[in-house]
Amino acid sequence: MSEKELGKKWDRCLADGAIKLGTGLGLGIVFSVLFFKRHTWPISLGSGAGLGMAYANCQNNLRSHYMLHRGDKQRGSTQC
Repeated sequence: MSEKELGKKWDRCLADGAIKLGTGLGLGIVFSVLFFKRHTWPISLGSGAGLGMAYANCQNNLRSHYMLHRGDKQRGSTQC
């Protein structure tokens, strides 16, 4: 994997993390204000869920270069 490709993947990871963190934070604030009498745990839960999803997506994205996909495996075999 080239440095340029790795840089693009990291940029996507950071952008995805910022979006998911912001969405989780926003939803946590809304739920905290509307439903949970301004407790702080919905904000923490939403932020943590957003960061967790971003981390999982980033991990899968960075590992995808090293994985052999089913279509690639079938194309390589010459069995009839």
